[in-house]
Amino acid sequence: MPRKPDEYAVYLFLSSGHREEVRFAQIQEFQKWYSGEIVPKFDSEEFINVPIKNIQGEYMVIRPSSIMAIRVEPVFFGSVERA
Repeated sequence: MPRKPDEYAVYLFLSSGHREEVRFAQIQEFQKWYSGEIVPKFDSEEFINVPIKNIQGEYMVIRPSSIMAIRVEPVFFGSVERA
């Protein structure tokens, strides 16, 4: 039986060479944000908000045109600590 991920780590690879990580509780949350914010404005130089739900009081804005790649990785929490 396949396991269900506890959350999803989304890595935004930027044209500047930087990599930013944001987390989503469900893949549907990411898909909604991606299709509602990134896709319609993919070549825009205007800033859009990136949801940072795991850090209180902080936010990130990004230019959609600077995103070169996106990687989505399922994260599994377990009883075994792995370093």
